[in-house]
This record gives sequence, C-alpha cells and structure tokens, in this order.
Amino acid sequence: MFDASSVDVSGISENVVAIDFGASNTDAAAVIGGRLHVWSQVRQGMPTPEAVLSILAAGGIELTSVEVMAVTGGHHQTLPEEIGGVGVVKVGELVAIGRGGQALAAGNWLLPDEPMLVVSAGSGTAMVAARGKEIQHVTGTGVGGGTMLGLGRLLLGTMDPVEIDRLAMVGDSNGADLALRDLVSGPIGSLPADATAVNFGRITRLEEPPSQVDLAAALVNMMGQVIATLSINAARAARLERAVVIGHMTDMESMRRILARVGIFFGMPLEVCAEAGSATVIGALLHAVQR
Repeated sequence: MFDASSVDVSGISENVVAIDFGASNTDAAAVIGGRLHVWSQVRQGMPTPEAVLSILAAGGIELTSVEVMAVTGGHHQTLPEEIGGVGVVKVGELVAIGRGGQALAAGNWLLPDEPMLVVSAGSGTAMVAARGKEIQHVTGTGVGGGTMLGLGRLLLGTMDPVEIDRLAMVGDSNGADLALRDLVSGPIGSLPADATAVNFGRITRLEEPPSQVDLAAALVNMMGQVIATLSINAARAARLERAVVIGHMTDMESMRRILARVGIFFGMPLEVCAEAGSATVIGALLHAVQR
C-alpha cells in the first residue's frame, strides 16, 4: 500500500468511494473529507450489496458518509443502481484502467491527457490506448498473475506471490533457461549474451531438476518477458511513445526488474508507479467524480 496522505485530492469535493472487483483481489479507494484512503483484500466472491458493505467496513468507511459510489471489475454490472440510498456508478474496466494509468503516470489526478499505453497486469493482462478521454482496447494476453499462481503451484508448491517473489529474487533464471550464449557465439542486436534464448530450455539438458529458486526466477522471467515484449510492440503499433504498467503483478520486485530490463533491451522504458496496484480503482473513482 502506498502513502495515501501524500496525494493531493483537494480538487475532489464529494465523499466518493470506488471498488474494483478483480479476479484475484478486491481493491478500494475513497476520498472522505478531502483525504484519500486506499485498501485491498483477497476477493471473497461475486459482487453483492453485502460484499460492498463488508469492503467499506474493512476500510473503516461508513456508508452514510458516502455521496457517490463507483464500481468496476468482474460482474460489477450485476450490482443494483443504488445501495443504501447511495447511487452506484458503473465504470467499464477499460475506462478505469486507462483513466487510472493516466492519472498516476502524469502525476495529475484530475486532468491527465498525455497519450500512453496503459498495461493492466493483473490476473490476465489488458492493454489500452489512453488519449485524453478516448480509451481504446489495443490487445492483451491471458498471461498474468493467475498464470503465475497456477504455475507456481505446479512448479514451486506455492501460490503465495510474496514467496514466489522472494524465491525469484534469490534465483538465477538461467539455471532453468537457455541464454543466447548457450546457443550462439555472442549477443544479438541489442540483446546481451545472457539474455534469454529459450524459456525453461536448460531443463532438457539437465540430469537433475533446477533448484526451487532458479525455477521461481525462470517463471517470473518468462511472465515478465511476455508482458513486456507484447506491451512494447502494442505501444509501437498504436503509435504511442509512452507505456505505463499497472496492476498487482508490479507489487513484485522481481517482476519490476524484468519489465525494466526488457524495456532497456528494446529501447522503450516501461514505467511502473509505486501505487500501480491501485490504479484501476483510482481510475474508477476519478471517472465517477468527473462524469
């Protein structure tokens, strides 16, 4: 969680709350009395009015203090038009992703307009072109946090992202991957000799399985490379010069490291804000305020 007290929300006069029902996490943000509060919890189930009240309670927010409520994420459309007398603003996921990425990347919460690709690396990965108020889906991939947890269970015996991150930071991905130096005489183009040539390819040459830490490093390496490479190609195809990655996969230091490395390889930095995991819910909140 980032330091919400450092964010200037003085331009928001209403008491507003937003909830993002993600596939793995439920994120919430609220501006109450001119102060921003942000919190998150593991998703408990389908969105219901009862679930909304429980999420508000977890953040210490009384429904009676809320003037505007925004919801986004999976199945948010099934919620009623009002809960406890508070109107519910239903915000499409793409709008919330684009709006949140713009706001955090620009450092301007109320009027961001710089064109950029916003990459939402959550349970899966979605990529949208955000040009002012115009938000357009570009592409995406099923590779995301859900993939990492599933493969983590099979390869590492854990679905704890904190543990996977810890293991990956200790390990060497080339303990399970083949690097360029293993297949050719040296670097290729902008890729150094230790860049990945074949994900998990070294396992076919080993008599014994790689260590757990090397497997974890190879897993996060593959995930990060897929997301980063696709993001860079998508940004260039959409003629966007800036790419920003949001979503809870960026909570992992090992993931941030790989995103940065691939960006260097291909000459296009992938920006990650410290509060990137909360970007979508913040986007929903801002959209509701400015609707």
